[in-house]
Amino acid sequence: MAVFSLLVVLVFAFALPAKLQDSKDVAPGLLWIAFIFAGVLGLNRSFIIEKDRGSLEGLLLAPLDRSAIFLGKVVGNFAFIVTVELLTIPVFSLLFNYSALNWGLIPVVVLGTLGFAEIGTLFAAMAVNTRAREVLLPVLFFPIMLPVVIAAVQATAAVLANRPFEEVSGQLQFIGFFDIIFFILPLLLFELVIEE
Repeated sequence: MAVFSLLVVLVFAFALPAKLQDSKDVAPGLLWIAFIFAGVLGLNRSFIIEKDRGSLEGLLLAPLDRSAIFLGKVVGNFAFIVTVELLTIPVFSLLFNYSALNWGLIPVVVLGTLGFAEIGTLFAAMAVNTRAREVLLPVLFFPIMLPVVIAAVQATAAVLANRPFEEVSGQLQFIGFFDIIFFILPLLLFELVIEE
């Protein structure tokens, strides 16, 4: 995941025309593209190994609520994606001439990544029982994730341009609301999703 994310940032840094590379309008979108595509690679793997080895059935037989499996997977996916982001942001900052120590970026990245992990974990659980799971996950995932990505890119652009917090707070509230919905909804539906 980390290598892929770094390669995406590197390719965009060298592939963009010089006049576009200086533009601050595209860089936040490119950063989130790197996060999303690297994250989907990790989400695909989050259930596949357990499914292929038969340990997913063992988890389902354990005397615990199915929502605990979901919460564990969300925490694991969130941790992996944040690790990739921590490796990607300094390289991004160096290549696109941004300050790597922009503290306003932390709530945007954390809330956006949390929504990404919640939604991705639910759809990875749905896709793991299908034959075309590597293809099905992005098809299910991207349309639902799109509002969070748009809000995260807009908030990232505002933070990197050093705009006032009021311009970022609306996007953060939207992403936070989305995170709450996709925290509660999968907890209620995960038992049905994982057993189908």
